[in-house]
Amino acid sequence: MNQMNNRWPQSLWEVSERVRAGAPFDPMHREFLDFFYANPAARSEALARCPAGLDPLQDAYLAATAEHLARVFDLPIPEWSETHGQGLTRPFFAGGLESLKGILTVESPLAFRRRLILISKNALSRPRLARN
Repeated sequence: MNQMNNRWPQSLWEVSERVRAGAPFDPMHREFLDFFYANPAARSEALARCPAGLDPLQDAYLAATAEHLARVFDLPIPEWSETHGQGLTRPFFAGGLESLKGILTVESPLAFRRRLILISKNALSRPRLARN
């Protein structure tokens, strides 16, 4: 196993590379968030490089993640996030339950909503990391 697979993905580009190599998207995205939240000094760099193309939903999700995190943490919004992930033509509702559509439409952060991805307001939250 190479060194990249022994640690959290340190950028959205790295998430895309691992997914292209066969890793599942959701765990890679969550591990990236763990790294991002735990490493404030690396946040801008973690968003800087455009991810490799995956599929319309995953591309849009990565672009929305970059824009949203940049806004929340007052970082420069990566230019690539404006053009990457524009392939969705129908809304995607996280969870897949009809009963959630209304609340997801209202709660979804702007960066996701404008890319037709409807998620909960805390979809990018992670459990607090243990302090040593």
